[in-house]
Amino acid sequence: MKKKVAILGSTGSIGTQALEVIRQHRDLFSVEVLTARRNAELLIEQAMQHIPKVVVIADENRYGGVRDALARLPVKVLAGMDALSEVVALPEVDIVLTAMVGFSGLLPTVAALKAGKNIALANKETLVVAGELITALARQQGAAIYPVDSEHSAIFQCLAGEKYNSVEKLILTASGGPFRGMTRKQLEQVTCTEALNHPNWCMGNKVTIDSASLMNKGLEVIEARWLFDMEPDRIEVVIHPQSVIHSLVQFTDGSIKAQLGLPDMRLPIQYALGYPNRLPSDFPRFSFAACSTLTFEEPDPGVFRNLQLAFNALRTGGNMPCIMNAANEVAVEEFLNNRIGFLQMSDVIEETMGKTGFIREPSIADYQETDREAREVVRRVLGGRGRKR
Repeated sequence: MKKKVAILGSTGSIGTQALEVIRQHRDLFSVEVLTARRNAELLIEQAMQHIPKVVVIADENRYGGVRDALARLPVKVLAGMDALSEVVALPEVDIVLTAMVGFSGLLPTVAALKAGKNIALANKETLVVAGELITALARQQGAAIYPVDSEHSAIFQCLAGEKYNSVEKLILTASGGPFRGMTRKQLEQVTCTEALNHPNWCMGNKVTIDSASLMNKGLEVIEARWLFDMEPDRIEVVIHPQSVIHSLVQFTDGSIKAQLGLPDMRLPIQYALGYPNRLPSDFPRFSFAACSTLTFEEPDPGVFRNLQLAFNALRTGGNMPCIMNAANEVAVEEFLNNRIGFLQMSDVIEETMGKTGFIREPSIADYQETDREAREVVRRVLGGRGRKR
């Protein structure tokens, strides 16, 4: 029987690559749901190719165009953010790939888990914001969470068959981004265009900026804490510029397992959708002869402060990671629009973390209110600091 897939964020980088994987394995997967935030044109094109049962365009202003374009197809068209939480619970859906960016992925993921759906998780912010709540809900509903991030997929693969063996620490690798090795003085001058020029990975703008600032790695540390039930002090980050080793697991006997491969997101996407089976692919293969040197170095949290801010938020707990995430989302948007400098992002995030109300044991409603409040605090902070200097 085919595995029936819902893709939240089908027009983004992860969503489009997931559809590429599915096209290679039409005998194993069927697309039941496709959703997009505002890219109506690509959503229409995808719907015409895959004929899902339902598509959702979150931007309600674009509903009419999508509805009219698909009027002759057996595809139901819905609009608005609330519709996302509705479609993930459809009985036709077996697995939900959450490829939305940012806080917006939280409520649809909660709805999918409450409906007992397995999750292929590419929206790391869901676990950053509400990791304890999400993992508890998954256990309660008997639903699995399969990681799609390359680093967490690597750890997941390294842990296969190790159920009865104790882990000493998790080691997340980071490429270091386009500014690896730069000083704070040099970072004062970097531009948005330079930050978007990642040396190894092709990703969406927000994730690419997060990678350049090492916030992406900080978010992944928090995600790893909840995915693998690992204390913060047993999670380590190492810079690995070649992006060949995607992450490692060190066991209590001192041995280390690593997962290697080319920097190609289709591999972890396919592993998550096909789990527990490894599916064949025609993706390019890694050659040791072509990459004879693998190097490693320590990250510099004094220069790339976002990584330390993420560790601080994780150790504080409660709604602090939610505050940090909201502040980062606004700060990245401001940087992308050339309104603040690269280093100002960390300043704004840190100040927001100190000025937003802290809740030790938040509910889903608390997370929603925290996200709203933190965004307001960010804008007040930005107003007080002024824009780009």
